[in-house]
Amino acid sequence: MTKILAVRSAFPAHRYPQPDFTRTVAELGGLGPAQRTLLERLHGNAGVDTRHIVLPLPDYGAVRGIVATNNRYIEKATELGERTLRDALESAGLSARDLDLLIVTSVTGVAVPSLDARLIPRLGLRADVKRLPIFGLGCVAGAAGLGRLHDYLLGWPAHTAALLAVELCSLNWPVSDMSTADLVVSGLFGDGAAALVATGARVPGGDGRDGRAAGPRVIASRSEVYPDSGDTLGWRLGSDGFRIVLTAELADVVERRLAGSVTAFLASHGLTVDDVKTWVCHPGGPRVIDAVQKSLKLPDSAVEASRRSLAQAGNLSSVSVLHILEQVVDGGPPPAGSHGLMIGLGPGVSAELVLLRW
Repeated sequence: MTKILAVRSAFPAHRYPQPDFTRTVAELGGLGPAQRTLLERLHGNAGVDTRHIVLPLPDYGAVRGIVATNNRYIEKATELGERTLRDALESAGLSARDLDLLIVTSVTGVAVPSLDARLIPRLGLRADVKRLPIFGLGCVAGAAGLGRLHDYLLGWPAHTAALLAVELCSLNWPVSDMSTADLVVSGLFGDGAAALVATGARVPGGDGRDGRAAGPRVIASRSEVYPDSGDTLGWRLGSDGFRIVLTAELADVVERRLAGSVTAFLASHGLTVDDVKTWVCHPGGPRVIDAVQKSLKLPDSAVEASRRSLAQAGNLSSVSVLHILEQVVDGGPPPAGSHGLMIGLGPGVSAELVLLRW
C-alpha cells in the first residue's frame, strides 16, 4: 500500500476578504448597476470569506490577454510549486534526489517545458526522475493525481513519489463580456498549491522528520465519468484566455450520480458509507458540497472540513482536496484502522474516489 508521508500547502502572499474581490471585479468588468447587484449577491452566497491571489489586487487591471497572463502563470506557478514541494519533502525527511516520480497537475496555465521539468534544476531533482504532467482534469486532478501516484507505487513499491498541484485561478478572471457563470466563478476560486510525498510498501519508515503525524495509506482508487455531462463544466479558450464553462446542472449531476459511484466502490472493499469516518470532499461551492452531502446522506460534520477550506481559501481547483487532507492530518489523525474517502469532482462531469486508511 502507498504510505503518505507528508502533505503541505502554500499560498501567495496576497490575501483579501471577499468584499475586496467584489469591488475589483465590478470595476475591472465595468459592470452596470444590475450586474453589480447580481455580483454582490453571488459573491455573498459563495461561502468564501478570504482568498489568496498571486498578484496584488490593483495589478490585475494591467494584466490583459493570454500572452501576458500565461507568462505570469509560468513564473509564479514555478515559484510557488518549488516552495510547496520543498516544504513537503522537508516534512517527510527526504531530499529532492530521493524522488523517483513527480506528478504535477495544473489547469490554470500552459507551460512547455512543463512545470515538473522546470523544477528539476531549482530543487535538485535527479535528471532521470520520472515525470507526469497532467492538464485538463481540472478540479478532479488532485484526487486523480493521488490515484495515479498510488498505481505507480503498486508497480514500484520500493520507490518514492510526489504529487504537486498548482493553480493560479485569479489569472483567468474574465474582465469583458462577463456572463453569469463568469460572475459566479469570480467569487469562488483562489490561488494556491499543495504537495504530497508518499512511498511504496517496501520503503521502511512513515513519519515525517518534523514530528508531525504522517498521513494515511492509500488502499485503492476509482475513476468515473458521468454520461452526457461533458458540457456541464470546463474551460473554453477565448481571445483573452481561459473562460469558464459552467451550468446549473453540475450540482444536480453530482446529487444524482455520486451515491452510486461511492457505494459500489466501497462495497468492492467490504465497506459501506457508515464505515467511512473521515471525508475529504472537493469544495466546489456551497451547492456542490450540499449535493455531495445529500447524495450520500452525510451529517454536517462530514463536510465541515470542506466548508472550512472554501471559506478560508476559496475553491482551489485541484489543490483543494490536498489542502483539506493536510488540515485533517495536522488536526490530529483519525483513529488507527479507520477509513477515509477522498472525493474529487471535475469536468466530464467526472469523479475520482480514493480510499484511505489510517
